Amino acid sequence: MADATANDPADVSGLLARLRDARERRADAEAAVDEYGADTLRRLREHREDALALLRRYEDSATGSGDFQSYIEFEGKVAELVADVDDDLPRADAFDDYDDALDKRRVTESDFERARDTLDPVADLTDRLDERDDARDAYRSLRYDAEDRLDALDDEIDRLERVARLADADLDAPVDDLREPVEAYDTAARTAVEDALAERPTREVLGWLDALAAFPLVDAPTVPPELLDYVRAHDAGDEPVPTLLDYGEESLSKLDHYVEDPAALKRVVGANRSFLQRLDGDFLTLGWPPDPADVLRYRADEYVSALSRLDATGAVERLRDVTALARTDRYERLREAALARAELDDAERERVADGTVADALADARDARERLTDALADG
Repeated sequence: MADATANDPADVSGLLARLRDARERRADAEAAVDEYGADTLRRLREHREDALALLRRYEDSATGSGDFQSYIEFEGKVAELVADVDDDLPRADAFDDYDDALDKRRVTESDFERARDTLDPVADLTDRLDERDDARDAYRSLRYDAEDRLDALDDEIDRLERVARLADADLDAPVDDLREPVEAYDTAARTAVEDALAERPTREVLGWLDALAAFPLVDAPTVPPELLDYVRAHDAGDEPVPTLLDYGEESLSKLDHYVEDPAALKRVVGANRSFLQRLDGDFLTLGWPPDPADVLRYRADEYVSALSRLDATGAVERLRDVTALARTDRYERLREAALARAELDDAERERVADGTVADALADARDARERLTDALADG
């Protein structure tokens, strides 16, 4: 059962108490089984189940004025069953009582009922196996709950650490001084790629994308090898991407007027239509909020190289405006303010304002440690 305080990951007291109780219950149940041994109790349970099965099988035919032959058969099976019970088994005498309850020239339904009752002491012992299984299952379930709570605590700690890092951010800083050049660059970068896709040969654009694999900080889409091979080897690669997509929609007979090997175009473009349709310039944008200054400068060097191959001078100029700002002390102050505005909700901003973040973080870390220790106990 999930902890009722799950809305507050740092409140683990109830879960720890239930985990402790479940561990004690499991230990008691295992000790109760170990008193006689699981194998012994299983043998005892098997004898009891066989004895009850005999009663169910013969109760109608061997009682009262029923079939005498059935009665004789029943008595023989009872004798065999009782003889199979080792005298050293606990509660072995219950099977002698079972035999005595049925050792009559004529047995009635009440005799069968008394015979069942004689086996109750056996059930008291064999039920220990079920209790051990139930106790283990209950403890295992609570461990799962505790592990889920640990995951929630890790998330909460990560969140609170993030809030703590942003606690000193100047929420009144003029973040538009950073947002405007970043957005101007992102727009220019998207436009440069979109123009290349619309106007340049597909062969050239896909070759450019493939070459960007050498730039680790440029997350360019991976060009399918079959598509790249096709546009390099066929005249259709001279066409821009939109035209190639249009060709892919045409019939083979109509395509025969525009390209050689229409079937190859239909096959390759059709298999890669989604890739071609999704191509855009988002992979060259900085996003908001942008990277820390040192990361941004390294990324910008690779972006400039990528954009220069498209002759996208406007986008390069806009990017240099951003990197110039990243070399100033203002950049990190504006970026921290932007992060705080983007990542902190109203409740988190209130925590920053009233200074309770540190206390909440300490509570969460303490709860994680207590829960980790409890799980380590086994």
